[in-house]
Amino acid sequence: MWAAKLYGKKDIRIVECGVPQISADEILVKTSAAAICGSDLRMIENGYRGIDETHPLILGHEICGVVAEIGKNVTGYQTGDRVVVAPNMGCGHCKNCQDGDYHLCQEYQALGINMDGGFSQYIRIPDKAIRQGNVIRIDDSVSSEEAAVFEPAACVLNGQEQIEIRQGEDVLIIGAGPIGVLHALLARLQGAGRIFLSDLSEDRVRKCMELVPNIVPLDAGNLEKEVMDQTGGKGVDICITACAVKGVQEASFGLMNMKGRILFFGGLPAGKDLIQMHSNLLHYKELKVCGSTRCNAQQCRKIASLVREGKLELKGLISQKFELRDFEEAVHYAAGGQGLKTVIVFED
Repeated sequence: MWAAKLYGKKDIRIVECGVPQISADEILVKTSAAAICGSDLRMIENGYRGIDETHPLILGHEICGVVAEIGKNVTGYQTGDRVVVAPNMGCGHCKNCQDGDYHLCQEYQALGINMDGGFSQYIRIPDKAIRQGNVIRIDDSVSSEEAAVFEPAACVLNGQEQIEIRQGEDVLIIGAGPIGVLHALLARLQGAGRIFLSDLSEDRVRKCMELVPNIVPLDAGNLEKEVMDQTGGKGVDICITACAVKGVQEASFGLMNMKGRILFFGGLPAGKDLIQMHSNLLHYKELKVCGSTRCNAQQCRKIASLVREGKLELKGLISQKFELRDFEEAVHYAAGGQGLKTVIVFED
């Protein structure tokens, strides 16, 4: 089979390797589609711990495929099942794992992060992923490309579950990339009132407005004044920083209404993650600041249900599709901020 392997900083190669052999407790999935995430781009650009010339890794953690082979001890699946694979696994024994939050386990593992992932023709699904409910069957009505976006949508859902958007609340999303669009789509489902959107790229704002009706665009260069003008000087109830920018996180405190909630969705670069916090605004406005990272399998299942029920439309996020042999071109396209989601598709 062919796969995209990372060998170190800026060293990603399309290589031929053997189809993974599975044990009696594992599943082999033939990949249909795998989407490129910002995490993939950062790993390629900066390298990643434990990955080098002698320890390469197949990237890709936003994965859809078809069950190709089943270990003799595995039940509940059959060959030909179309599945999404939630990438995050835990030890299964700690408090976080017992709560279903395998993605917060101190022994966290993930396909495409520290285990071979989905930018390959076949993927070996470990037994713990099967036991922890990571292999999720999907309907034929859902395209493989759309299903590959379930994982980032589930990460967004995880973030919004931390801040609990209430009916009619004003929500500000800073960042109109794919994550910002997903936040807008899900905020609408949560019952948000007005959804404000700000980004330095007017093209991305326009694209988001096409996908999510009735969004109110705000000028990124004059954001605080525009927020206050729109809210009568009160500020917004929810602010989501859907971009990894220190200045945006720092500025968010001055945009908030009483009892507002701030979600820091994007992590800052290591060594540049200390921010100045407006302590009195936090104190006197009774603000809450939340972070979120990754997602659990149950959140992936919720996204699958929302799509199946016609409540969530993800097709519009797919901007471009590439075959694996054109992976370098796909990375260049995605890293250039062109479009929204870039997906690697595989032949049937």
